[in-house]
Formats: sequence, C-alpha cells, structure tokens
Amino acid sequence: MPLPDEIDELILQLGASLAPPQYDAFVTAAHAALADVPCLGPGSAFRVLAVLQKRFFIPPPDVRYANLGARHYRPSKLRGLAAVGRDDPRVGGRDRHRLKVAG
Repeated sequence: MPLPDEIDELILQLGASLAPPQYDAFVTAAHAALADVPCLGPGSAFRVLAVLQKRFFIPPPDVRYANLGARHYRPSKLRGLAAVGRDDPRVGGRDRHRLKVAG
C-alpha cells in the first residue's frame, strides 16, 4: 500500500541527515515499520520514524576536539610568547637600594 505524500516527505526529511548507505537502509526500514503500524497521520508516523532514524544516524567526528588531550596541555599564546609591555617600577628595587649610602 503506498504511503501518503506527507509521510513520504517526512521520510525524506528524516533521511536527509544520513549518509547514502544508511539512507537507503533507513528508507527500507521506514516503509516496513509503517506497514506494520496503523498510521493515522504525519504525527504518529513521526513518532515511529524518529526512533528509527536515531538507530541509523552516525554522527560525524568533530575535528575541532579530536585528540587535543587535556585542556591545560594545549598551546597558548599567553604562555608561549614573551611578556608585552614595560617592566614594573618595583622590579629591581632591591638591587638599586643595595649600595645606597646612608646619609
């Protein structure tokens, strides 16, 4: 029995985020699942298909966070470069006053 156009569009929308091999398997499984369940409309079809789509979805790896290790071992401009700016006037005060003659 052919599915209504609304439900075919729902299958296409849910399968859009899947890779081609998973997409074909999802469409086949979706038609089989909807054939077994009495479908009253797009809402009940969505409840069945959303669970099914989660089984076929494989998230892509996130290259931004792959193998970076612990956060405190990552390189940082603040730790890697020399300090910027003028020295504090208090730096070297002990050396300046070391040979001061009391008078």
